[in-house]
Amino acid sequence: MSEEKSLNFIEEIIENDLKSGKYQTLVTRFPPEPNGYLHIGHAKAICLNFGLTKKYGGYTNLRFDDTNPVTEKTEYVNSQQEDIKWLGFEWKNELHASDYFDELYGFALRLIDKGLAYVDESTSEELAKQKGTPTTVGTNSPFRDRSPGENRDLFERMRAGEFADGSMTLRAKIDMASPNMIMRDPIIYRIKREHHHRTGDKWCIYPMYDFAHGQSDSIENITHSICTLEYVPHRELYDWFIEKLEIFPSKQYEFARLNLTYTVMSKRKLLQLVNENLVDGWDDPRMPTISGFRRRGYTPESILEFCDRIGIAKRENLIELSLLEFCIREDLNKSANRVMAVLDPIKLTINNYPEGQTEVMTGENNPEAEDKGGTREIPFSGSLWIEREDFMEEPAKKWFRLAPGAMVRLKHAYIVKCEDFVKDANGHITEVICSYLPESKSGNDTSGVNVKGTIHWVSAAHAQIAEVRLYDRLFSVPSPDAEEGDFKDYLNPASLEVVETAYIEPALAGAAPGSRFQFIRKGYFAVDKNSTPEKLIFNRTVTLKDSWKK
Repeated sequence: MSEEKSLNFIEEIIENDLKSGKYQTLVTRFPPEPNGYLHIGHAKAICLNFGLTKKYGGYTNLRFDDTNPVTEKTEYVNSQQEDIKWLGFEWKNELHASDYFDELYGFALRLIDKGLAYVDESTSEELAKQKGTPTTVGTNSPFRDRSPGENRDLFERMRAGEFADGSMTLRAKIDMASPNMIMRDPIIYRIKREHHHRTGDKWCIYPMYDFAHGQSDSIENITHSICTLEYVPHRELYDWFIEKLEIFPSKQYEFARLNLTYTVMSKRKLLQLVNENLVDGWDDPRMPTISGFRRRGYTPESILEFCDRIGIAKRENLIELSLLEFCIREDLNKSANRVMAVLDPIKLTINNYPEGQTEVMTGENNPEAEDKGGTREIPFSGSLWIEREDFMEEPAKKWFRLAPGAMVRLKHAYIVKCEDFVKDANGHITEVICSYLPESKSGNDTSGVNVKGTIHWVSAAHAQIAEVRLYDRLFSVPSPDAEEGDFKDYLNPASLEVVETAYIEPALAGAAPGSRFQFIRKGYFAVDKNSTPEKLIFNRTVTLKDSWKK
C-alpha cells in the first residue's frame, strides 16, 4: 500500500481555513487573459485550481481577464475553453472581467469619494520619474491633492470620452514613499479607445489588471486566489483595495510557476514565433501550448501526471522536459497499439517465397495493455519494405540485423537469411535479397534456428503511404531565455524533419486524427489534424527512449 502523499503548502492553508470555519465553501478561479493560447505552465495552474475544489469540494470559476482590448480575441477564448475541457475539468461559472466593468467603475468612484484616488494629467515620462527607484522615494504628483469633487467630475468626463488617449489616468492615493514600488500611487484606469471583443465601443476607459483582479475575485467570493510568484509584490495592493472598498476579503496565495527546459513560456515570445511564421501556428507540435501538445499526441492523463509529479512549490526551479516525455511514454506504452511503419525504405525480396502468394500474419496490438489490446491481421508477401538502417554491407561487431549471410526474424513472420544485395549506379543499396525458412513462422516455429535480431517490415503490395513528421525540441539549449542575444537565435534547426513517403501497415488506413500508435522500434506517433484518408500524416509524439540524456 502506497504512503499517503503529503500536503502541499496551499492544501495545508485550505485545510486549516475549512477546519476553523473561516470559509464554508472553497471557491477558486482560473483567470487567463485571452491574449494567446494556454501553455504547459497554465496546465499546472489549471490542475491546481480545479484539483483543489475537486479534492475539498466547492467549485472553480473560469474568468477571462479581458481588460486589455488591444491584444484579446474570441479565438483565444475558444481555444482556452477547449484546453481546459480536454484536460478533464469543468468550471461552475464562465465569467469575464468585462462583466464587472460597471461595478469596477463604481468601485473607482467610491475610492475617489473617499479621497483615495485622483485623476492625474502627468505624461508617462513624468509618471515614471515620480515613481522614484527602489532606493529613492517617489515624489507626489502635482495633481495628487485635487478634491474628491474635482476628481469625480474629471473621471466621469474621462468615461464620457472628453479626453484623448493617454492624456489622463486615475491613480490610487497610497504612499509615494512605500518600499514596495507597486504601492506608489498605482494607475488604476487609463483612457484607451479600442474596440473590445465583448463590450464593443461602450467603454473608452479600462481598468488596470491590479484593480480589476482582486475586485473580480471579491465579487465572485473567491476564497483562495492562487497565482504565481511574480505577483507576491502585488499582494499588498490586492489587500489594500479590498480593505478600502470594504468588500468580500478574498486572499491571494502564490506558488512557483512552471519553467521547462528547451522552451520559452512568455506569451509575447510565443506570439512572435507564430507571427514570424517560425512555427505552424499556436498548435504547432513543437510549441509548449496545450493545443500543441494535443496535436503532437500527448494525452490529458500524461500532462496531469506531469503536473502531479512536479508538485507545488514556493521557489522557482527549472523542470526537465525529459520528465514530461517520461510521463507520455509511460501512458502510451499502456494505451497505444503497436504497428509497423518503415520510414527510410529499401526493398527486401524473398527469392524462395511462392510468387504471387500472400499470407495473413497475426500481430498483438499492445502486449503492455491489461487486455493485451487484441490482435490485428498483417498481410505478408515475398516483397517487403524494411528500414535502410537494418542492413549493413560490412557489419560492425555485435550486429544482429541483416548483413550478407546473416539471419534475422521478421516481426510476426519468418526467419530470413541475406543471400545478396543490389546497388544503384551511385553505390546506394536498393534491394536486399533473402531466402526464408518456411518452418520458422512466428507462433509455430519448428525450424530449431535461433536468431538474435528481429526487424520490422511492411508488405510492399499492401503498404499504405504516409507523411511522417519527426518533431524534436524547439530550442537547442536548455534555457533559451537565459542566453545572450535574441532567443530566436537558439531555435533548433533540426526540430522538424519531414519524411514524405513512409510505408505503413494497411491496418492504419482511415486512422482518425488524434489516434495514437507506437511505430515498433521507432517511437510514438499521432495522426495529425490535417490528415485525410487520401493522405495520412503522422506526428512523432516522442521517441521510445530519451535520446537527450547526457
